[in-house]
Amino acid sequence: MTADTTGRTRPTARQRARAEITGEIKDEARRQLATTGAQLSLRAVARELGMVSSALYRYFPSRDDLLTALIIDAYDALATAAQAADAVVAARPGASARDRWRACCHAIRGWALAHPHEYALIYGSPVPGYHAPQDTTAHAARVAGVLGGLLAGAQQANAGPSGPELPGQLAAQGELVAAAVAPGVAPDIAARGLVAWTQLFGMISFELFGQLVGTADPADNFFSYAIDQTATLVGLPEA
Repeated sequence: MTADTTGRTRPTARQRARAEITGEIKDEARRQLATTGAQLSLRAVARELGMVSSALYRYFPSRDDLLTALIIDAYDALATAAQAADAVVAARPGASARDRWRACCHAIRGWALAHPHEYALIYGSPVPGYHAPQDTTAHAARVAGVLGGLLAGAQQANAGPSGPELPGQLAAQGELVAAAVAPGVAPDIAARGLVAWTQLFGMISFELFGQLVGTADPADNFFSYAIDQTATLVGLPEA
């Protein structure tokens, strides 16, 4: 990094060039994901970009490093879409927690439908031979944190429904979920949030992978109905 005349730091020409080439590599890898699924090859990426493999390895030493970068980008893009949708609705006078929940869920679905191959990379079948490093965890938690924040707000407003005490193991799991994405939320509400979370992505996966054909396809109305049901489950009021 270098400082300009105002004292601000700016990337050097070499850093800008590296960022540009890194972006081109990832863009080509995404195109290959669309045609070959998770069978990603660094050699194939290099060939399409007119690079020798040894040059590409200076940017991504292995296929797994490239996959990790794509996974992190996908999680971040999905979280950004959800956060942006929430911010728009939250700024409206009189917007309810349920309105924000709807906006987030629809934004998540919209991103998945627009980027099905990237969605499959993070929520589809595991890539054979690939084990996600710890680096991806914080990025994966960003989306859950958006919805977790709505659960926390609902509980603070005493809007969350009370329920029976959870059995020991589930109570402990609820505490883990709350600690990760919704600090201060009671374990039973966190467990309900996990139900809503798995249903949200289960619905999206069913839609993307053709499991709703012949039943709830097109899924627009079904999706809207389902996320309202989960909003009730976790205790999000209309106002």
